[in-house]
Amino acid sequence: MRGTAAQVVLLCVSLPAIVLSGLRWLRVAQREHYLVGSVLRFARRWWSLGPNRLLGGAGVVGLVGAAFGILPGGVVASLAVLCGPLGLPVRGRSSPLTWTRRLRTLAAITAVVAAAPIVMGAAAGLWLAADVSALVAIAVPLLVEAGLALTAPLEQRLARPYVERATARLRATAPRVVAITGSYGKTSTKGYVAHLLGGTFSVVPSPRSFNNQAGLARAVNDHLVPGTEVFVAEMGTYGPGEIARMCEWIRPEIAVITAIGPVHLERMGGEERIAAAKAEILDRASVAVLNVDHPLLAALAAEAAAAGRPVRRCSARDASADVWVRAEGADLAVFVGGAGEPLATVAGLDAAPTNVACAVAVAVELGVPPSAIAERLAGLPTAAHRREVTATQGGAAVIDDTYNANPAGAAGALDLLVRMSSPQARRVVVTPGMVELGGRQDEENERFARDAAAVATDIVVVGHTNARSLLGGARSGGARVVRAATREQAVAWVSANVGPGDVVLYENDLPDHFP
Repeated sequence: MRGTAAQVVLLCVSLPAIVLSGLRWLRVAQREHYLVGSVLRFARRWWSLGPNRLLGGAGVVGLVGAAFGILPGGVVASLAVLCGPLGLPVRGRSSPLTWTRRLRTLAAITAVVAAAPIVMGAAAGLWLAADVSALVAIAVPLLVEAGLALTAPLEQRLARPYVERATARLRATAPRVVAITGSYGKTSTKGYVAHLLGGTFSVVPSPRSFNNQAGLARAVNDHLVPGTEVFVAEMGTYGPGEIARMCEWIRPEIAVITAIGPVHLERMGGEERIAAAKAEILDRASVAVLNVDHPLLAALAAEAAAAGRPVRRCSARDASADVWVRAEGADLAVFVGGAGEPLATVAGLDAAPTNVACAVAVAVELGVPPSAIAERLAGLPTAAHRREVTATQGGAAVIDDTYNANPAGAAGALDLLVRMSSPQARRVVVTPGMVELGGRQDEENERFARDAAAVATDIVVVGHTNARSLLGGARSGGARVVRAATREQAVAWVSANVGPGDVVLYENDLPDHFP
């Protein structure tokens, strides 16, 4: 016979464990845009980390013991869930849990899925309810995933009226539509396009990174007004079909693909699949603007041209491209229609040449006078948190590149660090590394740390996610390496160690649902 008191103790431990674990993983689901599979992916990351391995192992052993009638085993399993994974806070500091309507719906569905087996177990007896509650506590990430799968069709239906209203507004306003996608460079290029067109047209760009179906519907409903002549829509994707669905109601006249790279490789599986998903933006467009410096986009340009679609080829290497932007030290020379005289040479412009080329191609296609393009090139805006340069009160320069998470952008940020630094300056790189690069993540982070160690005096490695590869790469250079558990600790170290004339690069930032 099992002791009733022991069963009550198990329930008193397992039920709070279920609630706390649910809050942890609901926050992860929210931060990962409610994507099915994201919670289990992060659960594997967290429970495989250092002491969490031991804690998780103890929980599994305890659960097995409970299955064989060893009641304290269930208590051990529940305590492991109550305490862990260590380092993943319930509320969150940089990315707090926000009780939106969508999260409340997900929480309610997950609670029902979690409660159902415990209630059914209780019908057979307190002992079974206690054992099942320990199992449920261990399985919370899986149950949140079940909630995500169950609520996905509901969320699509709830979003439909907003999309329908945005579709009607687009039809009524009838702007010319420029749609922009790419593995990286989307937001910067969107800003450049809006700026170059702004002196000639009434332009509305989608705000910030509102680049999925719900975000673009909100952008249209909240910002598109009568008289808008051009709407610039940034489009992102986590998989095939997503951009195609957006283009069904946001029909681009001009479609731009800025780059193909390993960003989201973890989800997409390969650069060929990324290119295929991005290429959906071309299906309904009249004109394609493509960065042909990537071989996959060069092939796509040839394919589109063969099908009779007008293509504007953009490059930082090929002088025969429709728009060629050549880097000349810290200056950019912009050529349109060949390698004759440049349309403009812009001094001290920190911008990716191919992004500028794509924006200029859009402006030319829409009929902006060359003189107006040349005049406005000097004032191209810097996207927030993408190589933004500010100064500390102590006189150090700060390069804020915290919204960048791709290898090409990281290399560009290191170049800027070097250009801004005097030989005597302290050059500090603060980074948690790059994520979602699939099988290339370790390789790319090690390469970045190696390149950083060649030019920096100090490298501050933040967090655990990429620590091993960053440390491995950093050892190849002469930079001093500092470890910081959180970004707050890294900032505190910088404040205490840099002074006038020094330069600090904050390269990428991970919210605290990453280990």
